[in-house]
Amino acid sequence: MEKLQKALFDNQDKEYRVFQQKLMPGIELENIIGVRLPVIRKIAKENAKTEDAKKFLDLLPHKYYDENQLHGFLINLIKDYDECVKRIDEFLPYVDNWAVCDSINPKMLSKHKEELIKDIKRWVSSKETYTIRHGIHMLMAFFLDSDFKKEYLEIPAKIVSEEYYVNMMIAWFFATALAKKWDATITYIEEKKLPVWVHNKTIQKAIESYRVNEEHKQYLRTLKIK
Repeated sequence: MEKLQKALFDNQDKEYRVFQQKLMPGIELENIIGVRLPVIRKIAKENAKTEDAKKFLDLLPHKYYDENQLHGFLINLIKDYDECVKRIDEFLPYVDNWAVCDSINPKMLSKHKEELIKDIKRWVSSKETYTIRHGIHMLMAFFLDSDFKKEYLEIPAKIVSEEYYVNMMIAWFFATALAKKWDATITYIEEKKLPVWVHNKTIQKAIESYRVNEEHKQYLRTLKIK
């Protein structure tokens, strides 16, 4: 057994394994080891600079959901931008669920905004569900604060998809944008620029958010499409 896979099995929690499978109905129980996320993060941190980690990142596809989580956390610890994006691009074709997709969130990317926005546009132009979702997630994580430009709202607004996990991420993006950049974002809701499902889900998520004030929530309720 490969070293990092063994580290996962050494920390197996069989009761948690069953609980996890209920949250991830698309993944069979036999493909889940059952390791809690803080433990997987710890394994990633302890091994990030080792040759074992490099070998593990080269071993695609993985069999287990927990291995994919570990893979994402190892990517998050890469310090070089080009190497990090290379590893993301290698991994995304094998990502088959939202949890692993959303675990790929390297903080180092925040230091490379000019390159990152180009890669985001490349990711969202993909036809693969979780590659698109990843691109939107990165846009939400790194471009709704000091580096925000109103034109960035057009990137997810232009995406047309029938995929639930893409549309849910678009709604999450716009709900977050409403919380952080209300004046720039509200026009997308007022002018009904988003598909009906995404429009209504955005409103729902914004109303549920503690970051959106009550006045704005009341206004959003009037904009729901029936």
